[in-house]
Amino acid sequence: MNIQGMPAIVTGGASGLGAATVRNLAGNGARVAIVDRDRELGSALARETGAIFVHADVCDEDGVSSAIAQAEAEHGICRILVNCAGTCPAARTIGKDGLPHSMETFRRTIEVNLLGTFNVASKVAARTATADTLEGERGVIINTASVCGYEGQIGQAAYSASKGGVIGMTLPVARDLAQHKIRVMTIAPGVFLTPMIEAMPRDLQVALGAQVPHPARLGNPTEYALLAEAIIRNPMLNGEVIRLDGAIRMAPR
Repeated sequence: MNIQGMPAIVTGGASGLGAATVRNLAGNGARVAIVDRDRELGSALARETGAIFVHADVCDEDGVSSAIAQAEAEHGICRILVNCAGTCPAARTIGKDGLPHSMETFRRTIEVNLLGTFNVASKVAARTATADTLEGERGVIINTASVCGYEGQIGQAAYSASKGGVIGMTLPVARDLAQHKIRVMTIAPGVFLTPMIEAMPRDLQVALGAQVPHPARLGNPTEYALLAEAIIRNPMLNGEVIRLDGAIRMAPR
């Protein structure tokens, strides 16, 4: 799919992987809507890139429907969706204090990372399915998982479960939407320099990057955005999860 002039939505687009994707798509001529809960960062990025900012929580069904409608009113029916919204808590099944994992934390992680992803994807797809075909397809949906969906580390039970769910639904959702000529792909990043990692001490960042076989460094969010761009442009990419991880295989800790 050609990106120039295409209406696009990026969830979690105010920072990290999402912000890099917004910059890439806007730079390639897409008409981008940033959907995020952070009004300050989202509005600033919208001014920088010429995108629009729409405040919404991906878990809120009515809020997502309203955000999609606002984006459509401004840019037209969405053709490109990149889901980057997510949360990454750390907690063991039994904590050091001997207490069990908080079910509220586990539930919220699943709600944001898995249910939120599907909520936005299904609602966008319902609108994209009504659009005319362009060179044999109507749109592209890219979801974000993680290598932790395959090799979760200690303290990542909730996060890994949520990202494993995103991985698991990739093929069936692609099959569901094939009749509507909408492609569905998932990117599973490794260790990337996101706001969560940036908040860590510099020596810990270096140590995390050194675990990557090659290149032995943290991933740059622009590299995620480049892969998203390649997926959008290549019509044969569908129903697959691509690891973007420099060949890392996560150790237990």
